[in-house]
Amino acid sequence: MEFSELIKKRYSVRAYKPGPVEDEVLNQVLEAARVAPTAGNRQPFQLIVIPTAGRGAELRLIYDRDWFVQAPLVICACGIPAQGWVRQDGKNYTDVDVAIAMDHLILAATSLGLGTCWIAAFDPTAAREVLGLPDGVEPIAFTPLGYPADQPKPKKRKALSELVRHERW
Repeated sequence: MEFSELIKKRYSVRAYKPGPVEDEVLNQVLEAARVAPTAGNRQPFQLIVIPTAGRGAELRLIYDRDWFVQAPLVICACGIPAQGWVRQDGKNYTDVDVAIAMDHLILAATSLGLGTCWIAAFDPTAAREVLGLPDGVEPIAFTPLGYPADQPKPKKRKALSELVRHERW
């Protein structure tokens, strides 16, 4: 699939088929995150792959939507700020690195016929407890991962002219 077609095909899936994600397909999705660029190539992240079977109630403590636990898997992308590159002014790039890795994962999933939905509006305290995250590890984003059982809706996007400036503000 052509890249421009792929990025237009990706959408936030909110209904999933009950079937499993094959191991070889999951590994391709995870590999896409592994090879994502990170500041200083530090890779300050970990991905937690969570099977949803039998864990619906506790996973809904993290994000309380039926479709969140409908997919066979949920992936949590965690940042480890102590391992991240820090710019001269003190800006830690861990969140940026995690976002890039997650975006690679989501696009790879789309290319393989899987659905995802980037979730940032989760309960971080519940995520820490349910996933047993140690100090120094931050949950940054979640996505269900499975085969879509819905269809994309039209997307509203700003015109390019509203988003791009040339040379100066």
